Amino acid sequence: MNSKMSSLFLSLLVATLAAVSGWANVVIENDAFRLTVASNAVVRSLVVKASGEELLDAAAETPLFSVTQERPFINEVKLAYPNKRTTFRANRIRREGDSLFAGFELAPYEARIDLKVTPHYIAFTLGGFVVPPHARYHVLQMDAPPVESFRLLQLPIVRRRHFGDWLDVMWDDSAAVAVVAAMPEALIDHERTLRGEMLVADAQRKVRLEGTTAALVATPAKGFLNALEKLEHDFSLPPGVALRRSPALRSSIVRVFDLNPQTVDEHIRWARKGGFRHLQVYYTSIVRDGYPEPPYCRCGDYDYRPEYPRGRADLVAMLAKLKAAGIVTGLHVLPQHIGLRSRYVVPVADRRLRLKDHFTLARALAADASGGELVVDQDPRVAPRHPKCRVLRFGGELMTYEDCVTTRPYRFTGVVRGAFGTTPVAHAVGEIGGVLDISEFGGSSCYVDQETDLQDEINDKIADIYSAGFEFVYFDGAEGVSPPFNFHVGNAQYRLWKKLDPMPIFAEGAAKTHFGWHMLSGANAFDAFPPEVFKRKIDEHPAVEAPQMLDNFTKVNFGWWYFCQPNSKTVGCQVDMWEYGASRAAAWDCPQTISLFSLKLLASHPRADDLYEMLRRWEDVRANQLLTEAEKMELRVLGREHHLYLNEAGRYELHAIEMLPDAPKAPDLRGFVFERNGRRVVAYWHVRGAGEVEVALEGGVRRLKVDRLRYLETDLPLPAVRQAFRAAAVSVMPVALRK
Repeated sequence: MNSKMSSLFLSLLVATLAAVSGWANVVIENDAFRLTVASNAVVRSLVVKASGEELLDAAAETPLFSVTQERPFINEVKLAYPNKRTTFRANRIRREGDSLFAGFELAPYEARIDLKVTPHYIAFTLGGFVVPPHARYHVLQMDAPPVESFRLLQLPIVRRRHFGDWLDVMWDDSAAVAVVAAMPEALIDHERTLRGEMLVADAQRKVRLEGTTAALVATPAKGFLNALEKLEHDFSLPPGVALRRSPALRSSIVRVFDLNPQTVDEHIRWARKGGFRHLQVYYTSIVRDGYPEPPYCRCGDYDYRPEYPRGRADLVAMLAKLKAAGIVTGLHVLPQHIGLRSRYVVPVADRRLRLKDHFTLARALAADASGGELVVDQDPRVAPRHPKCRVLRFGGELMTYEDCVTTRPYRFTGVVRGAFGTTPVAHAVGEIGGVLDISEFGGSSCYVDQETDLQDEINDKIADIYSAGFEFVYFDGAEGVSPPFNFHVGNAQYRLWKKLDPMPIFAEGAAKTHFGWHMLSGANAFDAFPPEVFKRKIDEHPAVEAPQMLDNFTKVNFGWWYFCQPNSKTVGCQVDMWEYGASRAAAWDCPQTISLFSLKLLASHPRADDLYEMLRRWEDVRANQLLTEAEKMELRVLGREHHLYLNEAGRYELHAIEMLPDAPKAPDLRGFVFERNGRRVVAYWHVRGAGEVEVALEGGVRRLKVDRLRYLETDLPLPAVRQAFRAAAVSVMPVALRK
């Protein structure tokens, strides 16, 4: 070890020992909790004052802060340690007024963390770094310190009954503790430990370092949401707590694709029939995009469809009619998508379309070149190979390619110029372009560069449509952003949220991050599953997600359910399927969304009336909270099916049911059986039309008309009922199968 290196290490060691020996423990507290940090920066205790409960796993020996560099930069440290991304733990801490100062292993600077102490939470803000003159890297010409990320908080919390991995909250009936972002730039996460979870908050240089704020909330369980609500108010965040208290979150949604001034009355009629209070309007009902063209291909233009000859004025009038009918409307949009046939692409691709990877031209391209090869400086082995994703952008021109050569000279081969209607132009040596970030959903759109103002430009168009009378929003396509996703997903949603007037009464989204909790009070709806696997997928996905979302004080949407027609290839959606989903959703006080692609499809479904009557019953039960806690627990048992029966007095009865076996000689007969008043009640219907069947019941063979959902009662024991319906046979030719 040379003398300079020895001197540096000795000075750091002396400074550290002096600090540790001379500094006392730091106590940070408010009315609700007390956080104790040892002088060596290790967290020792986190106590809820009201109960005296300890929340912390002190045995983890975790420093409150740490700092990460891409590599060591001081020459003597760089020579002694590997050149790699390195995290330096805080090893000393002191408090001066409302600021903490932390020093680190081997890193000769301190971080200043400013505190905001309130009765409900304590906020931690990275105020800056203190770099003494002797530690400015001597002859290195660079900004100091070279911090890549700073861990603003890390707390090892002992496991409790509930852990909300979205909100980053550990809680039970006694106490709750969470590390919460006070701004989108604070990146909140958790790491599994032996005894619980490490709750962490990071500030990243590429997002924001100085000024990044996160808060610690630790309270008795009953006070947690109130404390969080105060935090949201103080930092002007979306009111996630208040939104979650709204009874609107219990109401299911019908998502429509063909709503316009000409069809609005029919949509109102069907919504009332199904008991729907919420109507979610897919954006293509309003603006040009999609069929017969590829979906999303004109996203970004937001030009009104011809069904709205007066444009926005017609939209305002239509939404007013829906509101007068007692229906709350929401807008379903894809703000991050830019269609490849939109004006943002044709004839000149916008510079603000995101590039996934950048390449530098090593050989010039003439404006009239026919294509062939494109030679670049960088190895293109990372370039996409999927046929719909092989798209390059250089300047305002798009090009497609067939393959790549990953040995020098690096090049793209099979290049076609002027793709998607863009205009070929000359490109000089040294021009930088790259791979266009094509959406994985259809390959007919690409994504916005979130570092530019294009997202705000698009949001202005969406906000103008929303303000015509919409009251809630669905953020679709939110995953279409660049890393870090835990920042850009929530921040992209937030950029639009701030422009929406009036503020949404709730929101859902296709992707969620920690900060999005404040907006996505309706969580995210699950995607559609084919009828033949519908019940199993309800069990595998939303029914499993519901308790997980409850850990995050949030309801999950059990939709989307597609209005699938029965035909020669599928039995289509049937009453028992959707009732299974509706009953599981009601068990958790959750809604569901059905997707109605067109009124024509709805009218042609033979059991549409039965499906809507079933939905109406469950909406009524959910809205009026008619289920007992015991019934909810019964409905949470996966695989057990139930039916909401409307009795002679007009009251609901909840019955466990058993699906009846298929009848080989009557393949369109479908039904189930349940016990009521000592007898068996059989519910049966025709899956695709109407007909008659012969069934052996008491008194001999009976001919039954089979069309809509009907009931019959029998004294036959359950095994005999099963056998009778297995042996049922068609007596009159049923309606022909729909192709």
